[in-house]
Amino acid sequence: MKKVDRRSFLQSSLLTAAGVGLYAQSNSLSANRSAPHAPPSIIDTNVYLSRWPFRRIPGDDTAGLVEMLRRHGVVQAWAGSFDGVFHKDVAGVNARLTDECRTRGKNLLLPFGTVNPRLPDWEEDLRRCHEEYRMPGIRLHPNYHGYRLDDPAFVRLLHLASERGMIVQIAAWMEDERHQNPLMRVPAVDPAPLAKALDELRDVRIVMLNTVHVPGDKRLSPLVESGQVFFDLAKLELIEGLALLLKHTSVERLVFGSYSPTFYFESTALKLRESVLDETLTTKILNANASRLLAASGGEAGRT
Repeated sequence: MKKVDRRSFLQSSLLTAAGVGLYAQSNSLSANRSAPHAPPSIIDTNVYLSRWPFRRIPGDDTAGLVEMLRRHGVVQAWAGSFDGVFHKDVAGVNARLTDECRTRGKNLLLPFGTVNPRLPDWEEDLRRCHEEYRMPGIRLHPNYHGYRLDDPAFVRLLHLASERGMIVQIAAWMEDERHQNPLMRVPAVDPAPLAKALDELRDVRIVMLNTVHVPGDKRLSPLVESGQVFFDLAKLELIEGLALLLKHTSVERLVFGSYSPTFYFESTALKLRESVLDETLTTKILNANASRLLAASGGEAGRT
């Protein structure tokens, strides 16, 4: 019997003959035949360029990643850089990320730069991201950069990003602890302290990436109630986990994020398919909520 790996199984389970079936066709009929919907357009808010330093990942070349995203109906992908997690030359990381998005991911990849408030002159990195590279937002990695979400420097960064109208993405988790190098043990970010900072910041827009693991995490309740925090679905588990999650948060606070290429894109798509949401709710998660966030940041800045 031919062996089927996990990627092949997910692909065969999710993709229609055209490769884009995320939800059932409408039941509305014309006079003589069904009128199927066009495939949904997807805004993926959580992808990475460059390479994870501890292992190779299928699709960790930009050309391959772009081809895969387009094949799955992604019309825009918010891209951070794995280099930003580990490199101290943040200015160089952001310059390369911008160039890679422009040259290899034109009209698809939207760069989200790195800022590390533990490094000297991080305010200048933020300025460059906004003014020179015209990025709509930044992506932070507090656990790898060594600060909590109540650190004064982090809170100041939120203030400055808010003044610039920038989206702030916070990556709470990057790698399964069981796979981490013994000399590089990095726990997940504790989201709880963020609630206090939000009391002082009414205009900041935050997207928590790789944060929601199981529905009903009580640490997330204050963030949901703030109305300022969005969550992606990449790390969500359990059968019909999305349907369960919607009992604890509004669909208005959810965005599509695949964490490609680390996670299989099909895994996040499956979470939508198995939950059997209606078309309106599905569209909000697939693209409408992210579009609203981007418009609030000043439009499609950074696209070339």
